[in-house]
Amino acid sequence: MRKPNDMTMKEAITKMLAVYRLRGKYDETGVVAMWPEVMGTAIGNRTTQIYIAHQKLFVRIESSVIKNELLMVKTGIIQKLNERAGSEVIKEIIFL
Repeated sequence: MRKPNDMTMKEAITKMLAVYRLRGKYDETGVVAMWPEVMGTAIGNRTTQIYIAHQKLFVRIESSVIKNELLMVKTGIIQKLNERAGSEVIKEIIFL
């Protein structure tokens, strides 16, 4: 039987992230971690560096051909990453 103050683990973690104002950083870390999964193994293997600063995703890719192709579908990538994150984490992508 649940007591009135009991909460699920998910609720407790969500509350902790809100109290300590860590939600944004948690979401950013999730986007960086899901990059190879969302983009596929071919692009994930050619990604050498990825980080987020001020809602901008910086991605360093070895292949200039892949970099140019990704530039053409940049808005679609932003939408896909934000959908998977559940909130607007990324506003712009910069390919290095």
